[in-house]
Amino acid sequence: MALHAPVNNQQSQIHRLNLHHRTQIQLRNLYFNIPISQSRGTLRSRSISHPLLLRKCVSEKISGSFDSDSGRNYASEPPEIPQQNNVSFVEVLKKSNSFLPHVTLASTLLALVFPPSFTWFTNRYYAPALGFLMFAVGVNSSEKDFLEAFKRPTAILAGYIGQFLVKPLLGYIFGIISVAIFGLPTPVGAGIMLVSCVSGAQLSNYATFLTDPPMAPLSIVMTSLSTATAVFITPLLSLLLIGKRLPVDVKGMVSSILQIVVTPVAAGLLLNRFFPRICDAIRPFLPPLSVLVTACCVGAPLAINIESVMSPFGLTILLLIIAFHSTAFVAGYFLTGMVFHKTPDVKALQRTLSYETGSSSSLLALALANRFFQDPLVGVPPAISTVIMSLMGFSLVMVWAKRKE
Repeated sequence: MALHAPVNNQQSQIHRLNLHHRTQIQLRNLYFNIPISQSRGTLRSRSISHPLLLRKCVSEKISGSFDSDSGRNYASEPPEIPQQNNVSFVEVLKKSNSFLPHVTLASTLLALVFPPSFTWFTNRYYAPALGFLMFAVGVNSSEKDFLEAFKRPTAILAGYIGQFLVKPLLGYIFGIISVAIFGLPTPVGAGIMLVSCVSGAQLSNYATFLTDPPMAPLSIVMTSLSTATAVFITPLLSLLLIGKRLPVDVKGMVSSILQIVVTPVAAGLLLNRFFPRICDAIRPFLPPLSVLVTACCVGAPLAINIESVMSPFGLTILLLIIAFHSTAFVAGYFLTGMVFHKTPDVKALQRTLSYETGSSSSLLALALANRFFQDPLVGVPPAISTVIMSLMGFSLVMVWAKRKE
């Protein structure tokens, strides 16, 4: 037993030397933070460099364990609770607008493959459908938004110029190209020009609402003004471009504005003003219903006019209509940027005027073609324009919404 005692003492001394050596190493490399305050869940810290504090902290650290996290003050930190991403049914309904481009494309393919799926949605349903979309815009707006829109007469004038100057000029150019370069019949060129002569489309208001909600009242004012004056401007433009004066039903145009724009928007504003609880209850259900209504407004014209679209000139007309609307969307965007480059909300205004310039009331052009032109080929470009304009507009909604995010 006596022989083993020095060995035990020697081992004890070696253990103490190793412990002291490791402590010296930790003192040399010691640089840790002690939390001193918390603000909104963000931990702020201060480096400790005083020798006494270091000695105290090291002694506490040696008395515990040599774990690397022992310098953290767990008492001052709240326990971490894993966050759970619980998505409610209401949130899913509110985000239904993000699926609008996909639903629009699906409705287009379905109308091509199985036209009877949309042929039931005849012309008598268009006014109520567009009115519903305007009602959704009114519910999510206030009367102050429209008063602010009227305080921007320069922007309203720019939208009017885009509708009845830039777009008709592009329509005339592409109408001439269709006949002179592609060798299409003259009625096809007249149909392209006719699309450019009509007023703006209400779908541009809804697209603006999806991309820039504060700009929706301004878009509605622009479209309403162009629609109200189309009873005089459209016949004049058709006479200049096509050589035929198209009499437009003034009473019918005024009735259309009242049914599709004024009454639904006013009803939404009044409901939001005097019955806010009802608006809060129905507001989550408006996006999915609006998506379904928009899909019907896109698929039905294609399904009803499928024979015209599939005509021998259908593919060439399709490419020309795509080029026409693409150029109009781009022109509206960049011309607005050049004129209003000093405006604080220039990007939102560019998107709004792009929708206004690139969109046309193709259904009105189709009705005028069927009523005042004997050749059915005049109605082919408006029928294709109804589909292409909607697809391109809502594709821009998807692209610009992602860029904003």
